[in-house]
Amino acid sequence: MYTPIATKYQGGKIAFQGHPGAYSQIACSRVFPSMDALPCTSFDDAFAAVREGDAQLAMIPIDNSVAGRVADVHHLLPNSGLSIIGEHYEEIHHHLLAAPGATLDTIRRVRSHVHAVSQCRKMIRALKLTPLITADTSGAAAEIAALKDPAEAAIASSLAAEIHGLVSLMTNVEDASYNTTRFLIMAKEPMPLPADDGTAVTSFVFRVRNVPAALYKALGGFATNGVNMTKLESYQIGGAFVATQFFAEIEGHPDSRAVTLALDELKFFTHELHILGTFAAPPFRFANRKAAAQTA
Repeated sequence: MYTPIATKYQGGKIAFQGHPGAYSQIACSRVFPSMDALPCTSFDDAFAAVREGDAQLAMIPIDNSVAGRVADVHHLLPNSGLSIIGEHYEEIHHHLLAAPGATLDTIRRVRSHVHAVSQCRKMIRALKLTPLITADTSGAAAEIAALKDPAEAAIASSLAAEIHGLVSLMTNVEDASYNTTRFLIMAKEPMPLPADDGTAVTSFVFRVRNVPAALYKALGGFATNGVNMTKLESYQIGGAFVATQFFAEIEGHPDSRAVTLALDELKFFTHELHILGTFAAPPFRFANRKAAAQTA
């Protein structure tokens, strides 16, 4: 098994997007307990902190098992100037927070990040609350603490409640018990990974030529070479509805023969291919895949 990246990074800072108490900060502390978490206003700011040497790493949420992919991240990754060196899966358990003195009978509105709102629709509907979207979950908690209004509530973490002096009116208000967010761990330089490690995952973005069956032909090399593609997502770029970029992940190392052949075939049908990083997948990824196969 490849040595976890946490053993390499001791001390220093790891950047995240959000206020103190955000789930990204919890993920930082979980994986890198010896590093100081550096809050940043935006994802761009978190990337810049690493590029400019203010932090050694960045912890970036990319998708959630309930709410789907995190907006903007896919657009920002190719131009971040950083490499993906790892991933982390964090179980997300939301709290309904309010100022001291508020009750379930007094609250009328609830604030949080759009993903947290999407993950707690049943609770919001059951309590007949009006959702208000904020930049991040802990930022919503900070707003509630400042307002001190018994009609206002926030969906955030227990850490955010502790930091901002709020009370938890309800715990585990997420719709699904399997609510999990996947984070990418980013660094200025790639982290060497043995080609025969057996846990390698490679992330990349590409654009196919605007011709019939281009995507079908581009992906054929992965099938013929036995390379498992675990993710393929498309999104528009440059304001042109015909200019589609794809974000993909495969199991395997670019230096392995099968992946090399598959990527060579992909390059033939694309006019842009950008490897974002190769990293050792944590045990959760493979355990999760095995569980899904057993229930399929």
